[in-house]
Amino acid sequence: MPATNGVNGAHVSRPLKAGIYAPIPTFFLPDSEDLDIPSLETHVVRTAQAGVPPLLAGSMGEAIHLSHDERQTIIKAARKALDAAGLIHVPIIAGAGGGSLRETMLLGEQAAAAGADYSIVITSGYFAGALAGNRKALKAFFTEVAEKSPIPVIIYNYPGACGGIDLDSDLITELAMESPNLCGVKLTCGNVGKLTRIAATVSESSFAEAHPRKNPDAPFLVLGGYADFILPSASVNGHGAITGLGNVAPCTIVKLYELSVAAQKDPSLLPEAHRLQGIVGRADFTIAKASISGTKFLLEKLYGYGGAPRKPLPLIEPEAANALWEHPHVQEIVRMERELSGKQ
Repeated sequence: MPATNGVNGAHVSRPLKAGIYAPIPTFFLPDSEDLDIPSLETHVVRTAQAGVPPLLAGSMGEAIHLSHDERQTIIKAARKALDAAGLIHVPIIAGAGGGSLRETMLLGEQAAAAGADYSIVITSGYFAGALAGNRKALKAFFTEVAEKSPIPVIIYNYPGACGGIDLDSDLITELAMESPNLCGVKLTCGNVGKLTRIAATVSESSFAEAHPRKNPDAPFLVLGGYADFILPSASVNGHGAITGLGNVAPCTIVKLYELSVAAQKDPSLLPEAHRLQGIVGRADFTIAKASISGTKFLLEKLYGYGGAPRKPLPLIEPEAANALWEHPHVQEIVRMERELSGKQ
């Protein structure tokens, strides 16, 4: 089912492809904390031009701090900016996780109406004590979300953001088999073994034949939530990553992914893939520890926009910010990004 939100009302197909995606920060104006739409538009176009499509209103995008109207506003703004830049075929993924099944379905409908091509849904963690051990309830939640969503849905497995709820590989694989409107999983649990097990099933040609997707443009992708195992993921038929580092160094992450895939057929590329994975993995670990405020600080340093998160999230302290910028792992990836982007 092609997207209907194309230029001049045209039908535009925006396939969900293996590769790198970036969870885009939501930018806010100083003092008022109102949405900073110009910075969002600039950044979405910047990453997309580097080959990294956006995920809006996710964890990095402070979705929990956004109203329903604000979520729709940033989706509409991003779609308009991408189309204006000639990037009409770049898909938008939008976060649609809510506190209840009812709210989650509403957020998915609103995201689709605003121009999102795909949604990503995390389990609500408020009642994690009741849900974490209830496999039946967890499966029913994602089954119903997918069944009723107007756009394909990615499962978001991030125990750190939902009270420790951690979907196992058996449950995710079952959902992939039984819910044709599910189009992937993001594993921010960082469990490479889990990724390996899921990919071993869904990457087989027989899987697509036996379990066709509702939308042929949306195959079931197995995506990491960090950039430090892109090469290992490729070696077990994983499909890339949705990674916050894609905001800071999109060209570098794309190059690593392309090398990782090519090296499966040409082992002579492995040494360079190993080298680049080391640079990316070290930077990912260092920057992730600085959280959203650290990523925004780096964007401000590199590109002139970033700003602060919404309160109560704190700004990164000046000493910590300077230490982050001067950290050898950060400087290493900044040099690599400048080299690959041609901006020395």
